Amino acid sequence: MSDPRTTVIVITHNRRDELLHTLDRLAALPERPPVTVVDNASTDHTAHAVRTHHPGVTLLTPGRNLGAAGRNLAARLATTPYLAFCDDDSWWEPGSLTGAADLLQAHPRLAAVTARILVHPTPAQAPPTPAEELSLQAPFTTAEQPPGEQPPAEQPPGEELSAEPFEDPIVTELRHSPLPRPPWLPTPALGSFLAAATVLRTDAFRTAGGFSPRLWLGGEEELLAADLAAHGWWLTYADHLTAHHRPSPHRDTRLRRRHGIRNTLWSTWLRRSAPAALRRTAHLARTVPRDATSARAFAEAAAGICWILRERRPVPRAVEDRLRLLDTPQKTSAARRYVG
Repeated sequence: MSDPRTTVIVITHNRRDELLHTLDRLAALPERPPVTVVDNASTDHTAHAVRTHHPGVTLLTPGRNLGAAGRNLAARLATTPYLAFCDDDSWWEPGSLTGAADLLQAHPRLAAVTARILVHPTPAQAPPTPAEELSLQAPFTTAEQPPGEQPPAEQPPGEELSAEPFEDPIVTELRHSPLPRPPWLPTPALGSFLAAATVLRTDAFRTAGGFSPRLWLGGEEELLAADLAAHGWWLTYADHLTAHHRPSPHRDTRLRRRHGIRNTLWSTWLRRSAPAALRRTAHLARTVPRDATSARAFAEAAAGICWILRERRPVPRAVEDRLRLLDTPQKTSAARRYVG
């Protein structure tokens, strides 16, 4: 069942053990996909471990933490028509990469296929790393994390929690997306995607510019999704495909929330209509936790207003109309909340 159409791209920072687990899972896939790891300046000997245990993996070491933009570096070197993104605490179900590639190949206007997400209980690990060692974002569109995303209660070293994997709460929203879809699209249309559970068309990703280095990490998908839609591409959810996620406790939740709020504001100000941007800004101001982390997020967002005004390019009216249909479901979603 070898399928050479898709390159799997993994970004990592100081999560060596989780990464090795993910690479083991990817190596066992029947598709035998080429895998590229971008080590975002890890200090835990991640690069050495990858070279030792997975010498067939392409390893990129840019020497600094590029955040989500590390995926851009790997995408520039990819020679396959499709890219599958994967975090170092997530992996793909056997056959799902082939299924996503089949969908993309069958529908030339489709840019991205997002899979169903199964969340696995997390084994006990060391305490989260300091803020300056923030690890990767979990596969959600912003820092709005679903219940159950918090690290589990302490367990004896090396023991797994006994609970079975469960479907991520965000999947219900994807499955029942209210967006109208074109007649040729057999699956639900989406307004954004979840990077660690998505396969993208390589040329669409490159044309849209990839992930913005300004956003670094945290809800970086929303801006790219808007740019893909503005270029005429469609995004979809495929219920028959599966990505697995075992959330790592190695994360700074406050920094994640700060970046998530900031990046949500930036993406909104850059691409949404003025009325929609004002409404979303007001909603966030009313609903985020009233603490120093949220205040700093808004301050950082406001500090970027000069470049925002220079680079603001609202999406076409047809795209704005589609995105507006998501405003109410996102506000009332039980799977979205700012935490940390």
